Amino acid sequence: MTQETLDVVGIGNAIVDVIAPCEDAFLIRHDLPKGAMKLIDEAEAEALYNDMPPGQESSGGSAANTIAGIAALGGRCGFIAKVRDDQLGQVFRHDMTSLGVTFPTAAAADGPATARCLILVTPDAQRTMNTYLGASQHLGPDDVEEDLIASAKITYLEGYLWDPQEAKEAFRKAAALAHKHGRKVALSLSDSFCVDRHRADFLDLIASEVDILFANEAEITSLYEVKDFDSALQLVRGHTKVAALTRSEKGSVVLSGDELHVVDADKVSRIVDSTGAGDLYAAGFLYGLGKGEPLVQCGRRGAIAAGEVISHFGARPEADLKTLMTSRLG
Repeated sequence: MTQETLDVVGIGNAIVDVIAPCEDAFLIRHDLPKGAMKLIDEAEAEALYNDMPPGQESSGGSAANTIAGIAALGGRCGFIAKVRDDQLGQVFRHDMTSLGVTFPTAAAADGPATARCLILVTPDAQRTMNTYLGASQHLGPDDVEEDLIASAKITYLEGYLWDPQEAKEAFRKAAALAHKHGRKVALSLSDSFCVDRHRADFLDLIASEVDILFANEAEITSLYEVKDFDSALQLVRGHTKVAALTRSEKGSVVLSGDELHVVDADKVSRIVDSTGAGDLYAAGFLYGLGKGEPLVQCGRRGAIAAGEVISHFGARPEADLKTLMTSRLG
């Protein structure tokens, strides 16, 4: 059996984030659904970028943010994603490898440019994401290396990447390889609009391939087409081995079989930008899980990491997460 050398390997979109503050009127003018993620083409991305207020640019993507968070905590990570051999692709690769993340996926020599996400943050800290997937949607099963998957305790899949057929095949290949080698598979549902598009596929994937499920309240109620969280909670029980369900200021609920934990949200003096909250919750949780910690401790780590990232602009931690965890958890 291949030796475990990594805690988590993530598979997701390789995206450069552009984050800018805006007023609600800007969203209305551009007909953007507040708080949601919208897929746009290259022409729309260019037009919106030119009209956006000045912003902050950094490497992003949901699963990439999670992997970066785990690496910041001291976890050993790998990442599988597609970039183009352009400037943004080089920036993304440098950002990940500088964190110590193994990133072996070859860059595309032709085709669409490296992906970018234009994120608009309103004064209430809600983020509205407009994503041009570019090269990232051309990830395929050939990019999934068995040795890399076999070396990781957990393979983490990003629901946002479920749209392209080749990416679906890559996900299923990765999940099969992980289980072949006795490893675990985790899935983030990513967005309620994403769930609406792929509900049947996600339900099948969760039942057959997923050991650890991440979802927020809107996503889990959408998945099971119910109106309230408690109903969704009963339905997810037994559907997957572990479910970590976030509820914003209400904290999170972590369950596994008959085990259930309600974890308080971390106290934050001011919420600046909710971008990356779910990603960093998953980072803290998966880091703890990779270390064999109890589920309630994993949930606390998730809450602390999420609390840090919503206290500033951007989806990557600014504080030293190791020190923060030590001070909060002892």
